[in-house]
Amino acid sequence: MDASLALYVHMPWCVRKCPYCDFNSHQLKSAQPDASYIDALLRDFDSESPRLAGRRIDTVFFGGGTPSLFSPEEFARLLGALKERIAFADDVEITLEANPGTIERGQFAGYAQAGINRVSLGAQSFDARALKLLGRIHTADDTHRAVEELRAAKLDNFNLDLMYALPQQSTEEALEDVRIACSLDPAHISYYQLTLEPGTVFHARPPSLPDEDAAWDMQGAGQKLLAEAGYAQYEVSAYAKQGRRCRHNLNYWLFGDYVGLGAGAHGKLSLGDPMQILRTIKPKQPRDYQDQIRRLSVAGEVGKVGVGKVGVGEVGESDYVAPKDLPFEFMLNALRLNEGFSRLIYEERTGLPLQMLDEPLARARLRGLLEECPGGWRPTELGRRFLNDLQASFLA
Repeated sequence: MDASLALYVHMPWCVRKCPYCDFNSHQLKSAQPDASYIDALLRDFDSESPRLAGRRIDTVFFGGGTPSLFSPEEFARLLGALKERIAFADDVEITLEANPGTIERGQFAGYAQAGINRVSLGAQSFDARALKLLGRIHTADDTHRAVEELRAAKLDNFNLDLMYALPQQSTEEALEDVRIACSLDPAHISYYQLTLEPGTVFHARPPSLPDEDAAWDMQGAGQKLLAEAGYAQYEVSAYAKQGRRCRHNLNYWLFGDYVGLGAGAHGKLSLGDPMQILRTIKPKQPRDYQDQIRRLSVAGEVGKVGVGKVGVGEVGESDYVAPKDLPFEFMLNALRLNEGFSRLIYEERTGLPLQMLDEPLARARLRGLLEECPGGWRPTELGRRFLNDLQASFLA
């Protein structure tokens, strides 16, 4: 089994929840998040640690919510304590999601000193009207200042999140956002379409959005500008300069293992011989999450879960993935990548022979959605456009 492992840490609070957001985020009711959450995260890791013998953390991602509401000192304490519990790779990638406004973050120099070496900045747009319609509380000037501060802190490996097909947005307005983002010279740009997700304010009260053809034009024209600026697309919504792909997300897309800590966090671990895939999920509500950890700690159960066992002294819930569902779960991730996947990766990470999929692979190729590449398969341009159909063809 590969020793490498990713770590995802969910920090669920925001100053204000955006109307399009369907992530597990909760509006902050005090000036700052409770520092006791850091202690809960460490006890959560202790509940996972019996399954992690011999593993090494290669990437860490602090997501939310708005993780940058926590202070640099709290990140330093958390990372220091984790490094006492498990090995970290010498070149570990540690990403912090942050919003541009100063009310939503500490100083980037402090985060760098704490061990953060990559930042994902939620710009979303540089247009004042668009930011207001999206419910964002930062301005375009805040984003420019944040980038200056990142560079001063020598955090040059940063991503800008950018959305298109925004309420009332024209194609030229979308492209102007791309031009401004490229002018800031980030290492990575995430360029994705605004969608109306169930459970959000926008889904309940839909704003006026560009139609499907207009959104497709924005995507194509934006991709052209990104390519001209040196950002190569490697995944549905991910564009990077040479050598600056997000290693943490690549691990997800190639069906690698990861530990999930925090309220609502998900995890995936390969366990046992023969190998089985375990999925974990933590309680969604922060109060429920911390209460469960507190109860397990009082009972002395944290850290007692056995390797390959489910539900003994652990935080949240877990279950093994049925072998019949593994092909779809793998393809749901790997087919997002422009380069596709190799036979070796598929067989190593599912424990199944790729030969079992000869029929659906052949059908997808006949439909023009997939093509063979050296050692594996990749989606065609048509397959990337109709990705949902391509992924669904591997359902059990």
